Amino acid sequence: MTHRPDRTLDVRALARVEGEGAMHVRVRAGAVEQVRLEIYEPPRFFEAFLRGRRYTEPPDITARICGICPVAYQMSACAAIEDACGVQVDGAVADLRRLLYCGEWIESHVLHIYLLHAPDFLGYPSAIDMAKDHRDVVERGLALKKVGNEIMEVVGGRAIHPINVRIGGFYRAPSRQQMTALAAKLRVALDQALDTARWVAGFEFPDFHHDHEMLALSEPGRYAIERGSVVTTGGLAFPVTAFEEHVIEEHIEHSTALHAHLAGRGRYLTGPAARYTLNRAWLSPLARQVADDIGLGERCDNPYRSILVRAVEVVYAVEEALRLIDEYEPPAVPYVDVQPRAATGYGATEAPRGTLFHRYALDADGLITSARIVPPTSQNQASIEEDLRRFVADRLHLSDHQLTHDCEQAIRNYDPCISCATHFLDLTVDRS
Repeated sequence: MTHRPDRTLDVRALARVEGEGAMHVRVRAGAVEQVRLEIYEPPRFFEAFLRGRRYTEPPDITARICGICPVAYQMSACAAIEDACGVQVDGAVADLRRLLYCGEWIESHVLHIYLLHAPDFLGYPSAIDMAKDHRDVVERGLALKKVGNEIMEVVGGRAIHPINVRIGGFYRAPSRQQMTALAAKLRVALDQALDTARWVAGFEFPDFHHDHEMLALSEPGRYAIERGSVVTTGGLAFPVTAFEEHVIEEHIEHSTALHAHLAGRGRYLTGPAARYTLNRAWLSPLARQVADDIGLGERCDNPYRSILVRAVEVVYAVEEALRLIDEYEPPAVPYVDVQPRAATGYGATEAPRGTLFHRYALDADGLITSARIVPPTSQNQASIEEDLRRFVADRLHLSDHQLTHDCEQAIRNYDPCISCATHFLDLTVDRS
């Protein structure tokens, strides 16, 4: 097919992503003139209506930002509030938080791998269609996801928007019997996770690489999940308290999410590929061996191969959950007492989709005077658009239908959580 010098591609509702967004591509005179990932889902004003709330409330409120990764919001909120109050949670309570987060990594990654992303590689419009030919594969994915949900139920109280999380820890601690029952299911899940990694390794991946700086938390000695400092592939390293000095957000006309960039450096990418590239050394020996076996190498800069990283992280999360359960002894008190003070606190954790930052300012009575939340998708939006621009430029010979389909798959590589991204706006009510 010959190149058409002028053409426009519009996808008004992206399929198989969380939230509501669109894509717009315009080609003029045989060159890509404009690429927009349009996030039009209405802003949700979370930062604004957190103001005036008690310091104990952010874990429950922010969990509602996302039904897929509520634990990420709860853990980042807890970290920031506890930082403001001068409290450090460690020991068995900290281990329970990491276990809860492992459950979310498992269920979120498996959801993406099996239901949102794999159909692209296998040529199906949906997981339902894929199940007609690969029922056993889809059932394996659902069973694996269920184990992640069960961890969240046992530790968090329920799988969606957990109710057992509080500032300082948990309202109650699981019993040893509950943990033993979980461990039996996780041992089965480990085999399923290994099978998942082997399965996705058989997909065909387009030869496409990016040159974005990558950013993730890092905690030397173990793979960063619920804590760490910030590092990048460009050599930056700074504490979470300095996040806002390095990460600058700005409003983009076509998006209800802010675009982020590194001060003086430009766009960057966070997420599984960044975590793996920066923290591969801290994976368990089994997870590293799986990564080697499926051909990941030392880094991942092909967004299509991010599905491989997610599979490796599922293996790691299942293994880590088993380790934490094996070492578990119920704490005498499942939380640390946290008293408010006038201060500002900062927290960041590794959501399945990337680094999630929270900042809260409190007054002496423990009321929130300001809040800021920076989710992964808004950090990645500029890089996604740049990758789309390069992707389209190399494929202008394709028909509109094929190019549109391929662009949608390219966006799904990043597993964007559009709902998470649309809550940045300040809310001012003038009642005069």
